[in-house]
Amino acid sequence: MKITIIGAGNMGGAIARGFAAKKVFAAKDITCCDRSDATLEALKKDVPGIGISKENAKAVKGADIVLFAVKPWIMPSAVEEVKDALDYKKQFIISIAAGVGTEKLAELFSKDGALPQIVYLIPNIAVEVGAGVFFYCTANATQKNLALVQKLFSQVGFAKQVEEKQMTAGTALASCGIAYVFRYIRANVEGGVEMGFYPKDAQEIVLGTIKGAVELLLAHGSHPEQEVDKVTTPGGITIKGLNAMEEAGFTNAVIKGLKAGK
Repeated sequence: MKITIIGAGNMGGAIARGFAAKKVFAAKDITCCDRSDATLEALKKDVPGIGISKENAKAVKGADIVLFAVKPWIMPSAVEEVKDALDYKKQFIISIAAGVGTEKLAELFSKDGALPQIVYLIPNIAVEVGAGVFFYCTANATQKNLALVQKLFSQVGFAKQVEEKQMTAGTALASCGIAYVFRYIRANVEGGVEMGFYPKDAQEIVLGTIKGAVELLLAHGSHPEQEVDKVTTPGGITIKGLNAMEEAGFTNAVIKGLKAGK
């Protein structure tokens, strides 16, 4: 099976690197297209044997899956460039252009009344290390191809099919959400430095703590508050810290941040 990725920037490149690293596709079966020579050369250096091209229409020929990893405003021109070269009977499309839903995708790809099978998917950048989170939906893909999407992306993280109306929320929680986690980590590290740790040591402690919290929740299948209750001794410093964070608007700030992109 072969895949061509149109757009090899941060997200497209991360998907290519993740697929190759986890052997979801052999490097030789991945072709990445981009306008930037530097981007393509960096990808080729990281993934020996990967195909690179600046000719999108040529690169999609022979691919089983064509994945569009371009910015939403570039989608119309990117589709127009390759539309005539696509074989709708043999290929199916995945688009990760946030906000470009299935109705708009159908409009863009319509060719003499014909449509390819299209999956609208939102990834996050952790796909590069095999720990991505993916939400996807479709209007016309077969169960066979949906099962294939689930299989492919489950090998580089967590994948879930959702209703299209949930895609915006999924974007906030996963694709944008990973940036919010990075900011939370940064805040912890800065606090650790203020309290006397060197930045590197503080970051190691914070990352280990977050990893442990995630592993506990996954292992127990519990609600976060159940685990909080286990470490909040009456009158102790943990509950004092939590209450101070809430007084500063912690939970409200997180919810507002998630909803800001809707």
